Amino acid sequence: MQILQKSGMKNHTGIMLFILQGLTDDPHLKVLIFTFLFFTYVSTIIGNLIIITLTLMDAQLKTPMYFFLRNFSFLEVAFTTACIPRYLYSLSTGDNNITYNACFAQIFFVILLGAFLLATMSYDRYVAICKPLHYTTIMNSKVCNQLLLSSWLAGLVIILPPISLGFQMEFCDSNVIDHFGCEAFPIIKIACSDTQFIEKMVLIFAVLTFIVTLFLVFLSYAHIIRTVLRFPSAQQRKKAFSTCTSHMIVVSITYGSCIFIYIKPSAKEGVALNKVVSVLVTSVAPVMNPLIYALRNKQVIHAFKDLAKKIFFLLKQ
Repeated sequence: MQILQKSGMKNHTGIMLFILQGLTDDPHLKVLIFTFLFFTYVSTIIGNLIIITLTLMDAQLKTPMYFFLRNFSFLEVAFTTACIPRYLYSLSTGDNNITYNACFAQIFFVILLGAFLLATMSYDRYVAICKPLHYTTIMNSKVCNQLLLSSWLAGLVIILPPISLGFQMEFCDSNVIDHFGCEAFPIIKIACSDTQFIEKMVLIFAVLTFIVTLFLVFLSYAHIIRTVLRFPSAQQRKKAFSTCTSHMIVVSITYGSCIFIYIKPSAKEGVALNKVVSVLVTSVAPVMNPLIYALRNKQVIHAFKDLAKKIFFLLKQ
């Protein structure tokens, strides 16, 4: 174990290298886990890159809805890439070491939630359904860019204070993280300094984020439902609701998993169960999102078929 003696009067060592314990020591299970994570990771990258490519190239997808979907797909790629490749490397080589700085960098990108972006996407659906005649005027490119920038800045404001405090934590008893990647609560669990303040800060910021963004989502959909129910035609109501279904499914998956992981009384309890949920959040959810949007969206399917035909035509020449 690599250590670096800290200067000062405190009698402890500063750990500069962590050991990721992983999910299991069983070699057969490791093979199964590697196969599963490799498949889901590759599928996530391909699926989200297809969404990004289609929304960039197809003229019919040059709308605010797909602008935000493209950025959400990018966020999903960054989120899963922050932790899954590192664990795949550990499974294939047996090297479970990760440096102090790399560990906190991983935490930063994992916690960079898309909650604010999902709230922005719900506002886009509200304008499209409740104010259709003014949609292009309200959701112009300038407004879309400002909303996107605001979403990222809000996420950074929520992340930076606890990350800064995390760098001040002391690790003197153990450097073994009971997880397959670097996450806030498993690291807090092995800290030998007082972590009550940072635990409370993480809890408060998590609750604040979810309350604010969920309020915005519910507010948007309350107006949407009220407007849609006034439509005279059942076909119109069905079409309007279908444009929101994919977004609501993704919102449910994202918020449900994050509430389970981050909102709890103590960070030093339930780490074992969190590992299982984290695998689902970082591998299954990102691969489901492109499927949810693509399979329920005729425009995306049509754009994909057109792109496939163009690629086939070019390869045939």
